[in-house]
Amino acid sequence: VQLQASGGGLVQAGGSLRLSCAASGITLRYYAFGWFRQAPGKERETVSCISGGGGETYYADSVQGRFTISRDNAMNAVYLQMDSLKPEDTAVYYCAALFTGSGDTIVVITTTHYNYWGQGTLVTVSS
Repeated sequence: VQLQASGGGLVQAGGSLRLSCAASGITLRYYAFGWFRQAPGKERETVSCISGGGGETYYADSVQGRFTISRDNAMNAVYLQMDSLKPEDTAVYYCAALFTGSGDTIVVITTTHYNYWGQGTLVTVSS
């Protein structure tokens, strides 16, 4: 299983970025996915999660209404559209996957449940 996160970069406050997580070695619909972030000196935190079927999602309060998670199981990819970015969104963003099998409505929020992780992509938001 390989997860490749991309799409990070430097953006001004109020701007947008779209992160992508390309997955290989798995059948995507059998996996719940999540986006997580870790800022310098802070613990990794959950940003957003999505069920295998894509119908159930979770957003942290800090990103609710600004970020949108989506997935394209045919393309083996999961996305995080980030709008109205703030300096406090600056972090390394990671995508992660967890096998949920036929449970395609399951959303998993806790980082420790995920067993496949991408390498991270840096998002820097300037004020």
